[in-house]
Amino acid sequence: MATADIGARIERARATAGLSQRALADATGISQSTLSRIISGDRAAKMPELVAIAWETGQTVAQLTGTGAVSERVQCAARATNGSDMSDMRQALLDFLELDAYLDDQAIPATI
Repeated sequence: MATADIGARIERARATAGLSQRALADATGISQSTLSRIISGDRAAKMPELVAIAWETGQTVAQLTGTGAVSERVQCAARATNGSDMSDMRQALLDFLELDAYLDDQAIPATI
């Protein structure tokens, strides 16, 4: 994925989150000049920066990098038996799968 493409995705995520570039820089601890260079494609974002930006914009790292969100690849079938909200359960499952995919991307073994 080209650095400029990731920068454009970060810019869209920032705008969608309703954050100014300064607000996103402050929230992530990334200097505004560095954030500006990342968004313009002049500098590649480091993984901790991507994680911080994803957190503050409500996106996933996969969405920012364009590697495809787990939620786009997951198909599931389930049945609620106790009146549970299926959308909440699906979101909890997707959160777990996103974390698992992130750990795999970082070559961090999942241990239980």
